[in-house]
Amino acid sequence: MKNVVIGNKSVGGDGKLFVMAGPCVIENPDRCLLIGREMKRICNKLGLTYIFKASFDKANRSSYHSFRGPGLKEGMRILGDIKKELQIPVVSDIHSIEQIKPAAEVLDVLQIPAFLCRQTDLIYAAAQTGKAVNVKKGQFMAPGDMKNVVGKIEEAGNTNIILTERGFSLGYNNLVVDMRSFPIMRRYGYPVVFDATHSVQLPGGSGTKSSGQRQFIGNLARAAAGSGIDGVFMEVHDNPKEALCDGPNMLYLTQVEAVLQDMIAINEIAKQSVETDKE
Repeated sequence: MKNVVIGNKSVGGDGKLFVMAGPCVIENPDRCLLIGREMKRICNKLGLTYIFKASFDKANRSSYHSFRGPGLKEGMRILGDIKKELQIPVVSDIHSIEQIKPAAEVLDVLQIPAFLCRQTDLIYAAAQTGKAVNVKKGQFMAPGDMKNVVGKIEEAGNTNIILTERGFSLGYNNLVVDMRSFPIMRRYGYPVVFDATHSVQLPGGSGTKSSGQRQFIGNLARAAAGSGIDGVFMEVHDNPKEALCDGPNMLYLTQVEAVLQDMIAINEIAKQSVETDKE
């Protein structure tokens, strides 16, 4: 498994889980800092590399009137302050080529949203920055199709690649996770992450917004850890009921440590058994 450089850290090659976590969207600086500080404490306690996540703009909301975040300029200022204050790497979504340059001045990981994972120009331009690129696998994509996405990034001379599974559309307003996705995508040699919270989302399930099934986050996270993942992506919140985006599928901060402890234990067993799983 290749090492991926994220700021002054590297992940993937050491066999340990790494964590990308934070609120769905930047609601306000104080809340982001609170969540980031607590996640850093938990990850330090468990010996895990932590990357703070929050979106500066949720461009793919269900409704035009849904809260999207503070936008690029203010969002980068807030993420930059968190990065400096907590001394941790940061990741956020980009949606257009125009956002890449200013975002790359702050972000350690440029994240390609699932709906944009086939946008060649966007992916190639993100890769040209040399920053780590995390691509969410589209809800319409087979895991084998992500090999072509990897190829687009490699064409730009960038090998700081992360692939993330976030569920596959099953009928209307529902997602399922195919656990075969993880070993299939790991064959490409780059770290694979499980998005434990978007995978329980019910897209558009509440009419003008998405719903979710938070009660299944732990079940899926433990199952993914047993499939040999390299990292976990979680949207977390001190009070999801107050969240301005994706509250029904965000994990309470108070629940995070127990879920990660289980994942670490299961993942260690899975990594020891990986040789017997090969064809």
